[in-house]
Amino acid sequence: MWSAPMSDERSNHRDFATLYRATLAPLRRYLVRFLGDPTEAQDVAHDAYLRVYPLTEKSRVEKPEALLYTTARRLALNQLKRRRIAPITREVACPDAAPSPAPGVVQQVIARQELHELEKAIAELPAGCRTVLLLRKVELLSHQEIADRLGIAVSTVEKQHARALRLLRAALPARSDGLGAPPSKAAAQGV
Repeated sequence: MWSAPMSDERSNHRDFATLYRATLAPLRRYLVRFLGDPTEAQDVAHDAYLRVYPLTEKSRVEKPEALLYTTARRLALNQLKRRRIAPITREVACPDAAPSPAPGVVQQVIARQELHELEKAIAELPAGCRTVLLLRKVELLSHQEIADRLGIAVSTVEKQHARALRLLRAALPARSDGLGAPPSKAAAQGV
């Protein structure tokens, strides 16, 4: 049996992660307009991603965004039909039910990929930048404390820290917060 090379699998994961980030907010807005309920829209969007994900893993999909929207639209139409057949509200059916705070499978896969990319980018930093960055972000030391520990000037610590952040921003792909907006400058700097 033939299996896809490892690089193709990573590429498919990366392609799906890119598709997910690019379409999450617009798809939810589309489904909210279609269904009129943000909670149902979120559920239908997740179901659509769950149905499209295996297809993108097995083979190259020519137009994954079109496939995603078509799948979501059909799921939304089915949801509207179910509403007409059995118009039971969520509050009546499950008054104590709340969405699980645990991240879904897609979010876990994306988070693992992003963590791996971050670890790789940090490992590739020059030694001085990496040391200063880790002391600042992991051990939460001030610039003065880092300077004292390493026996260097505070201005050198500040320059190394700024350089490390600049190199990380250049090394890591742009990401969104799941709502379509890029991270703020403060969030990118870890402030």
